[in-house]
Amino acid sequence: MASVSKACCSIPPVISKGYEAKGEYKTLGGLKTYVTGPADATHAILIVYDIFGFFPQTLQGADILAFSDKDKKYRVYMPDFFEGEPADISWYPPQTEEHKQKLGNFFQTKAAPPATLSKIPGVVGDANKEASSGAFSSWGILGFCWGAKVAVLTLGKDTAFKAGAQCHPAMLDPKDAANVTVPIVLLASKDEDKEAVKGFEKNLKVAHHVDTYPTQIHGWMAARSDLEDPEVKKEYERGYNTVLGFFHEHL
Repeated sequence: MASVSKACCSIPPVISKGYEAKGEYKTLGGLKTYVTGPADATHAILIVYDIFGFFPQTLQGADILAFSDKDKKYRVYMPDFFEGEPADISWYPPQTEEHKQKLGNFFQTKAAPPATLSKIPGVVGDANKEASSGAFSSWGILGFCWGAKVAVLTLGKDTAFKAGAQCHPAMLDPKDAANVTVPIVLLASKDEDKEAVKGFEKNLKVAHHVDTYPTQIHGWMAARSDLEDPEVKKEYERGYNTVLGFFHEHL
């Protein structure tokens, strides 16, 4: 397990309700993309949201990554891979047969990882064009839940990313770890399969940090985060501090 830098970052107070995002929306790679962070940043982070799209908790997380590192500046990009039609958060966890069918249909028609992977180079290419230096000196990628699967699949040979992070990953497969070629951080909730988390860490051949947040549900750093709950808020902050520290060290 790699050490995580603790000194780099001081995240702003987390807003529990009614968060107002600091960034703006631009079209990059043909996709509406949330863009935040200093215009003169030299490093960039791509966020692959969860299946619920642009949620306040996820947008706040993007802003935290963009503005909390004292020594490095990050421009953060979150594309709308679902093009305005994310999953309805009321479908998860599925309480009815209808919810199960809607979720299953969503994953089949909108959330196939290969289709999403093919959209990433266009976003990164357009983002590099707006960098003040002509291109960002390094990129990180962070994925939540479904997005974590997409993120880890980008980290193989000839990856465009210098480091990766996956938080409460869905479809976690230890086999994917063997293909990862850059440092990676994995933050699991109590809901992820413990053996899959162990197997993933065991198969990593790169610098890494793997931790489980035993009080937190799948989704606590993104759309399913109940920031009005003090314990969730505390662990949300800790999670973002951990990701920031890892990126500070490896980007």
